[in-house]
Amino acid sequence: MDINNYLRQKKELVDDFLERYLPSPNEHPPIIHEAMRYSITAGGKRLRSILCLAAYEASGGKDSAILTLAASLELVHTYSLIHDDLPAMDNDELRRGKPTNHKVYGEAIAILTGDALLTLAFEWLSNPQFTRSLEYQVTVRIIYELAQAAGSSGMIGGQVADLKSQGEKINPRELEYIHANKTGRLIRASVRVGALAARSSAMSLAALTSYGEKVGLAFQIMDDVLNVEGEKDFLGKSTGSDAAAKKATYPKMLGLEESRRQARELIKQAVGALGTFGSKASRLQELAKYVISRRR
Repeated sequence: MDINNYLRQKKELVDDFLERYLPSPNEHPPIIHEAMRYSITAGGKRLRSILCLAAYEASGGKDSAILTLAASLELVHTYSLIHDDLPAMDNDELRRGKPTNHKVYGEAIAILTGDALLTLAFEWLSNPQFTRSLEYQVTVRIIYELAQAAGSSGMIGGQVADLKSQGEKINPRELEYIHANKTGRLIRASVRVGALAARSSAMSLAALTSYGEKVGLAFQIMDDVLNVEGEKDFLGKSTGSDAAAKKATYPKMLGLEESRRQARELIKQAVGALGTFGSKASRLQELAKYVISRRR
């Protein structure tokens, strides 16, 4: 199975879970549940969920409970996108080729939709119906992992630094902090959650953590590049917005070619970190290479 078929197969599994367990628009109050489904089903690669599944497989995991964890990651990711798109943040009108949540439902409902998705992620993770096959200590550690990745020492911290840096001159270390946290931290957590669920050894977890960190940073560097030279029809969102908002980006600081070179080097290091896994990590290796070859 090539990487595109693998991506499609795993995406279908996650999408089926989301479709089955997201609250129905028939449940009261219907507008919030409709808005939650609107953004979740708007498309997307499900890359974080798939990285979680691939790390789980590479670590020898075999239980279906992993789908709950993978889907929960998608809820957290989508919540962050809804809030990022708000007028007070990036003020974007398109996401995944469709009007952003606040353009359809208004700002107030969009804020509450993001809040609801984030809360639902932790409801699923703590629901014994979904995680009963995992040891209690493993479940708690996974919840802690995701909370850390999403909070002020992770994704939100990176987003704050990103906002504060707009129009300011920052150094490469500060830019790396923004990217490694705003985007990279949840990607790192996705890999670690899969490994933790499979009860990975400390040595294997360290290798997968290194892999996740490098893939996460490379992913955001390529996002910066695509924002400059990508095509709106492929990306499903506006291009050139980073420059218009005077955001700190790798192309702005280093230029396009050097940004691509750094992304390639990070992916090389990520693949190298998986050496002890052998063929068991072949999907993770392919996913890393996919990150710098994608067009959206």
